[in-house]
Amino acid sequence: MMQKWPHPRGFRTADLARISVFAALIAVLGLPGALNVFGNAVPITLQTFGVMLAGAILGSWRGALAVAVLILLVAAGLPLLAGGRGGLGVFTGPSVGFLLGWIPGAALTGWIVERGGTSPGSVRLLVACLAGGVGVIYLIGIPVQAAVTGLPLAQAALLSMVFVPGDVAKAVIASIVARGTQRAYPAAVPAVHRERVKAG
Repeated sequence: MMQKWPHPRGFRTADLARISVFAALIAVLGLPGALNVFGNAVPITLQTFGVMLAGAILGSWRGALAVAVLILLVAAGLPLLAGGRGGLGVFTGPSVGFLLGWIPGAALTGWIVERGGTSPGSVRLLVACLAGGVGVIYLIGIPVQAAVTGLPLAQAALLSMVFVPGDVAKAVIASIVARGTQRAYPAAVPAVHRERVKAG
């Protein structure tokens, strides 16, 4: 009789599929391209919307892993970022801090949602998307942008304010989409998925 080994932290084949789907979703959201406004070196894209959804639906570490998979593929040269960008050159530009901030951003989004148990409310989802999908990414991205461009930190922060309305709108929409998805498909709630995995 073959022994059935437990999966570490409840990790299953289904998790690989979910992580892959969200990595692909974030990549697809880059297809409309990027928009540079007012000469800002950091482009506006829809991909942060996917980062928020990954955290809200997959949870903290699965959401972060989905983003990390995408970033690794970008580093390998695949043109998966908005505007068809890819390769190691992406990681030397002024937007690298925002890009790398996607990973802890998705993680914090998921962590806040997980604290809501099996029924995270709309307000919690919105706070999660704002804190992780906007706050964390800006907190990492702005100082790195300042360092790469040589701009004073205050000026880099001021330039980044042009992104705030759009990112807040993305957070609102992401929280609504996540809430609707979780109502229709309870396993899209991270805590519910975790309990089902533990139950086997």
